[in-house]
Amino acid sequence: MGRTAAPAPRSRPPPDGGAAHDPDRGSGAEPPRRASWLPRLLVVLVCTGYLAGAARDWGSRGLADFMGDFGLAGAALTAALSCFAYACGTGGRNNRSAWLCFGFSSLMVALGNGVWGWYQVVRHTAMPEPSIADYVFLLFAPPAIVGLLLLANRPRNLAGWLCLALDGWLIAGSLLTLSWSLALARTAHGHEGSLALAYPVLDILLISMVLGLRFRSREGNRSAVHTVIAALALTVVCDALFTSAAVKDSYHSGELLDAGWFTGSMLLAWAPWVGGRSARGARPPAVRPRVASTFSALTPYAAAGICTAGLFYNALGRHQLDRVVLIVACTVVFALILRQGIMLLDNVALAQRLARQEQHFRSLVQGSSDVIMIADPAGVLRYVSPAATGVYGRAAEEIVGTRLPEMVHPDDLGHVLWEVRRYLAQSPNEEPTARIECRVRSGAGAWLDVESTVNRYRDGLIFNCRDVSERVRLQAQLEHNAFHDTLTDLPNRALFLERGRAALHGRDASGQVAVLFLDLDGFKAVNDSAGHQAGDDLLVQAARRLQESVRSGDTVARLGGDEFAVLLVGGVDEAEAAEIAERLRVALSAPYWIGGEELTVAASIGIALAETGITPAKLLRNADLAMYQAKKHGKDRITLYGPELRSDHHRRSELDQQLRTAVRDGRFALVHQPVVDLRTGEIAALAVQVRWRAAQGEVLTPAEFLRVADGGDRAARLARWLVEQALLQAAERRDRLPPPAGRLPVSVPLSAARVTAPGLYEAVESLLRRTGLPGSALVLEIAGGEAAGGRPQHFDELVRRLADFRKLGVGLVLDGLGGASAPLSGLRRLPVNMIKIERGLVDGITDSPFLRTLATSVLRLGQELGLTTLAEGVDQAAQAGLLRELGCRQARGLLFSGPVEQQELDELLLGPGFALPDRTWSDLRTRPFVGVRLDLGPHDETPMAPA
Repeated sequence: MGRTAAPAPRSRPPPDGGAAHDPDRGSGAEPPRRASWLPRLLVVLVCTGYLAGAARDWGSRGLADFMGDFGLAGAALTAALSCFAYACGTGGRNNRSAWLCFGFSSLMVALGNGVWGWYQVVRHTAMPEPSIADYVFLLFAPPAIVGLLLLANRPRNLAGWLCLALDGWLIAGSLLTLSWSLALARTAHGHEGSLALAYPVLDILLISMVLGLRFRSREGNRSAVHTVIAALALTVVCDALFTSAAVKDSYHSGELLDAGWFTGSMLLAWAPWVGGRSARGARPPAVRPRVASTFSALTPYAAAGICTAGLFYNALGRHQLDRVVLIVACTVVFALILRQGIMLLDNVALAQRLARQEQHFRSLVQGSSDVIMIADPAGVLRYVSPAATGVYGRAAEEIVGTRLPEMVHPDDLGHVLWEVRRYLAQSPNEEPTARIECRVRSGAGAWLDVESTVNRYRDGLIFNCRDVSERVRLQAQLEHNAFHDTLTDLPNRALFLERGRAALHGRDASGQVAVLFLDLDGFKAVNDSAGHQAGDDLLVQAARRLQESVRSGDTVARLGGDEFAVLLVGGVDEAEAAEIAERLRVALSAPYWIGGEELTVAASIGIALAETGITPAKLLRNADLAMYQAKKHGKDRITLYGPELRSDHHRRSELDQQLRTAVRDGRFALVHQPVVDLRTGEIAALAVQVRWRAAQGEVLTPAEFLRVADGGDRAARLARWLVEQALLQAAERRDRLPPPAGRLPVSVPLSAARVTAPGLYEAVESLLRRTGLPGSALVLEIAGGEAAGGRPQHFDELVRRLADFRKLGVGLVLDGLGGASAPLSGLRRLPVNMIKIERGLVDGITDSPFLRTLATSVLRLGQELGLTTLAEGVDQAAQAGLLRELGCRQARGLLFSGPVEQQELDELLLGPGFALPDRTWSDLRTRPFVGVRLDLGPHDETPMAPA
């Protein structure tokens, strides 16, 4: 082949292929890949095939030249493409740069061998000296050296960088001294120019990097690193053999030496894809640092030994010491001395830093409030921090030498041993620490709750212990508070239902479970009269009486307020449950002495017996329904839940469910009752009432279905719907009927709670603006009981809201004035412009002088205050005549008309009005009243509950 210089390194050793991206491993980096046996087998077969062909000289000289040139170029090109492909797909920046460097290095080898093959195989001419191939081959080593540096674990300080440089020169200088003595001196004297020396010098630098950085590579894909180093080392060895005169003089393309270069290139091509070993499959982490530190310590001395061998060889084989050997040897010695000085200074600084850190950590350990203990494999404590005195109440020296099982509570010992064995059986990577809680004996003999964090330490364990007794006590207290009433310390609803669930789950056919629901009658009066503190004391005494009156095994719970529940278990039947309930009723009804004052309450009790498949919540609800039935029938009594209560509850539930969708489905309808002017007989206004046709065909009045709704949100929605429909129909009549029939105001009854409910005022304001009706088109009748007798804060809110409605021009009527439900004091602040005399006063006005006098006073009061007066329930002509004489302005009742629907209402509005009595009321009592419409048919008025 006639190569004039050392053969270009055929393959470039890529550094740790996995190591470059492995520094990120463990934080989302690419997981290690295991090398498949198929690629490995393919590499082995290819390299073996090339070796077999080279051993037989490929059978012909032409094929040998082709395989020695283009075969090596193809192998190097494969390595370059493999490194480039891996670099484009990997994630770490340093790792990608390293593989790009190795790819460029291999590309130079492929280009050099390709040029050589062009001259030797294609053109059949000798290579010029020097040639392009020589310069291209020179570019192999520098990128490989840069790639190794990128994969190396870089020093962290200046001393580390200096030592790395000195180690590199020690290795390179030693190898150069030995090589110069053996062969390079003759090579330098036998050739002109410097190319002959460039190849071996670069090889020496490369092998120095391999040896110097072998144990400085980053932790990661070790298999890839080892493969790269093997490829690089094989290439350098082949270069060194080619440099020797014995091999060089007999070398020709395609021989066994080319098989070494070919194998190096194929190893480099495979190296990036070898994959890394997982931490579990790798050797113990302590082995590598130990080997690395040993090699680092021996590196300068080994280099000095090699340099000395070179000197001896040069001195013994020659009469005159070679100048190059002398200079290089001196620099090696100087580098060794300088390195030792740097290492000495660095070791001194490191020792001082370690001393400071040791003092720092010793202060942390000794000053920590946690107890740090180290136990050997036998469980004997070998170290205990001074904090043990404050935590355990025992000196640390006294605890040292104690076995751990002797300190742990016997009931917790099994759990602690199991946790320790389980922790030691796990891999450190899967479970680096463990946490164990147990009780530990203190110096005073008490048991402390201790939480320990366990870590591995050589062959033993480190325990970081802290006293958590206060936290455990607080946690137990919180758990107790979560399931007990804070005032009486009785179980609360949650614990009651849990115990009920357990009792029902364990109940057999021969046993029964019962629940008693108790409510204290008159407790609110005690709170209002004696104060809340007295009420709390009464509840505490009541709870104590309940606990003393039930059997052992039964549960007494406070559900809230003055409501209690008792869970009876253990074969109780109806008779026994009633007997226990009576005993509880008597005990609760006995007088209470609180603050020197005698207070009394009674108890209404509902009993519910468990049925098959019933839940604790449903059983409690049944007892609750029975208790309400007891209150309904007079209080201070006991009621057993039965089928009739179930049926009534079922009907109420059905109606309640239907009421939820009644407005949406259009099941409500409005009826109107005329309000007559007692001076002219004309209709002055229309009173609105609502009817609901239930799913069963029943027509229910508000007094009936609002009891089902129990007020609340559904009642508020119904009130808004009632006002909206009344105004919309009033606007429709305005457009359809001529005045004054189409301009009559509509009167809507509302409770005080509905008037102050959020959204009603805004809805009225919006409707008036949308329909174009004046505010006077709406009149609100406020129930007097809530308006005048409500609590102060509610009354203030009602006054503010009514003032807002007055600003809109809405008429306001105080309903039922003069009765017990609306005393006259309600007029003092309410901004009403009309008062309505209740039906009870009107019914007896013609027969009772007292009621007649009272009505006279109310009407005169209204006249003096400038308020319009309205009488409700005028069913007789005598009543109308008397009210007219007394000055009442308006009236409504069956004397004129009951509530009517739309068609009949139109007839009344377009008619001549109503005839009024032209005699005095005393005459009307004895003479028939002719000309007044009396419609007592299907429109008989049902008492209207305000919405």
